[in-house]
This record gives sequence, C-alpha cells and structure tokens, in this order.
Amino acid sequence: MTFPTLQILLNEREIGTLSQLPGDRNLFVFNEDYVNDIARPTLSLSFKDKAGGLITNIRPTQTRLPTFFSNLLPEGEMRTYLAERANVKPEREFYLLWALGEDLPGAIRAVPIADSRLLQLNDDRDKSANIELEEDPLLRFSLAGVQLKFSALKNAHGGLTIPANGCGGDWIIKLPDTRFENVPENEYAMMELARHIGIDVPETALVPLDTIDGLPTEIEQHGKHAFVIKRFDRGGINGRVHIEDFAQIYAVYPQQKYKNASYRNIAEVIWLELGEVDLVEFIRRFVFNSLIGNGDMHLKNWSLIYPDGRHPQLAPAYDFVSTIPYIHNDTLALNFLKSKRFQDLSLEGFKLFANKTNLPEHVLLETVANTVADFKAVWDNSLEFGIETKIKDAIDKHLANLPLFKL
Repeated sequence: MTFPTLQILLNEREIGTLSQLPGDRNLFVFNEDYVNDIARPTLSLSFKDKAGGLITNIRPTQTRLPTFFSNLLPEGEMRTYLAERANVKPEREFYLLWALGEDLPGAIRAVPIADSRLLQLNDDRDKSANIELEEDPLLRFSLAGVQLKFSALKNAHGGLTIPANGCGGDWIIKLPDTRFENVPENEYAMMELARHIGIDVPETALVPLDTIDGLPTEIEQHGKHAFVIKRFDRGGINGRVHIEDFAQIYAVYPQQKYKNASYRNIAEVIWLELGEVDLVEFIRRFVFNSLIGNGDMHLKNWSLIYPDGRHPQLAPAYDFVSTIPYIHNDTLALNFLKSKRFQDLSLEGFKLFANKTNLPEHVLLETVANTVADFKAVWDNSLEFGIETKIKDAIDKHLANLPLFKL
C-alpha cells in the first residue's frame, strides 16, 4: 500500500521521509545513509540523545505533525489564510506542509515523492481538495486581530514586492497590528536600540505601506508603515541556511511556546552546545528585552543557526518589541527562576540563576552590568531612533520600578 509521502530535504540532501498513515497518523523516518553518516548535517538538537547519538525511534503523531515539523508551519491567522488558499484544513498539518514545503524556515524542504504535485484527499465531510496553491497575484487575507508577516523580495526600485506564491523571499514584512497602534514603529525602534548596544541584529527598515506592491487597500486603515527584516536563513551556499527555534529543540508544539521550558533551560542548552560567546549574547538579549518590557520572548523567539550545517550558533535577534505599552503589568514570557515578574530581576537573582544553571557567575554578572550600562547610554538618546513618546513613557515608567535598571 502506498501512503502519501513527503521527501524531507536538508539543503539538497534527502535525510528522511514523512508519511501519512491510515487513521490520520504521521510518521517521520530518517534515511539509513543519513543515520550512518558520522559527518551528517544537523536537523535538530531534539533528535540528539544523551550520548550524542541520533534518536531514530520516532513515534507516529495523530493529526498534527511531529513537533519539529509542526513548528515549521505558520501560526494563527496566517495559517488560516494559507490553509484557505491551499484548500486545506488548518489542523491537518501534513497537507499544509505539502502545500508550503518549498518555502519553509531554514534549509528544510518537504517535496512530494509522487510525480504530480496534486493529491486528492477526503476531509471530515468527505469532500475532496487539491493540494495546490492558487495562482492569485493578490493577497486576500483576514485582518482579524494579528500582525501578519510573510516573505518578500526587494524590487529594483527599492520598494517591496510580495511574491504571489510565497517562494524565494529574502525579507520578512510585518504589517500593522489590528489591535495595537504603531507596532512596526515600536519593533523598528527596539531593534535599532539593540543594534546600538552591540546585539547581533539583521538589516531592518521601516517602510511606508504605499511602497509595498500587492497589498489590499484596507491595510492602510491600521497604520502607515510596515517593519521589514532581512532573513538570516537565506543566502547560504544553496540559498538557505538551516535554523531551528527552541520550541523545536524542546519538542513542544507552537501552542506550548510559553510553557514546558524556562530561560534557565535555554541558557543551559546554549552553554552546553555553543559555549561562552553565545551565552554572553543570550544574557545581553535577555537583559535588553527585560529593560524594554518585552513580555513575548517565548520559545519560538530564540533560535539557533547552523552556518556550516552541523554546528549551532545563536541566531541573530528578532521580534524585539516593547509589549508593556499595550499590555499593562505584562510579565516575562517564560520563568526566570520561579518568577515571571520583571520586578524580580535583580543582581542577586542573576547570581542565583548562575548557581542553579552551573553557569560562570563572573561572566554572567559582568554581562548583566555591562548591558545595563550600555542600555542607559543609548536610552538617553532613544528619541533619535524614532521611538514614539507613548512608548518611551511606558518604558520609562517600567524602568523606574525595575531593580535591574538601578545597577
């Protein structure tokens, strides 16, 4: 019996297959030549056992894909929009991956083994659907309560064009939020502040919406600008660079990105797998986001990148937004020790954090102090980065109650 099957490619190398079995079960299996290759490229630290070997005994999952592959798919309204275009139910992740498999994050591609890209399937109501994206040049998506983001290409005139099929984009465009004002402006200012204190930030820009081709006119009702950021998972030898986020590393589904792990867990992985340089960068980013009041640094907002295909580094920074102007009394996305309160971040807390994680205390404390000092020096001139008065006032109020800022 032949099952619907996707060939999983890491860059141009086939490393395994993902099949849908009877009963809507999904099974991923590594290829034998990948398993036996001691110099194989790394798919994910989640497939690494305690002895450093490759975990190959992978259980089937029901309806949803295994966590690594589930986290490659978009979330929320973007998932709904793309699923509608592909004639696929959003919860049927295998077929959504089938439709989107040529333009996934990192160096992964999911390619149907069958000669044709069309596959007939039955949904819960026994209606068939074709797995093929529409050739519609317009982006017809829902604007319901979420900041949408998708790939884009810079055009020859310096504006931005969104490809109809979503493939090959080397920038990410983030449109205005339908609930909160000036989120693109907020993110641009926070990322520029981070860049100026030495954090590794990709190229970014704030662009007027009228420079982006193909957008529905109603988007202009929600703001004047879009935030754009250069994709750091594109441009490698094969045009792609492999990445994975910490939801993939900890094998949790996107809906659990605020659970099942803490900043301590992230720090331990970085210290064990990457070393001191990346640990320092992690602490700098954590302190910076605590200072600006970013309550959304969940597991999917921390990633590793594999420039050589095998050895991880901390990926460049992304999704730095001050959330406290929109959500009063917001908290950390994950636990720091046993608390999510920004007000519990102190030098004594970081000492305890270092001891509990077996991290070098002197390195950690020096990094915290230096980051706070660097932030203060830049924050005095923060209006130069385009930060809006309402956002600056909210952060100033936050800083006044933050022990960390008093170092």
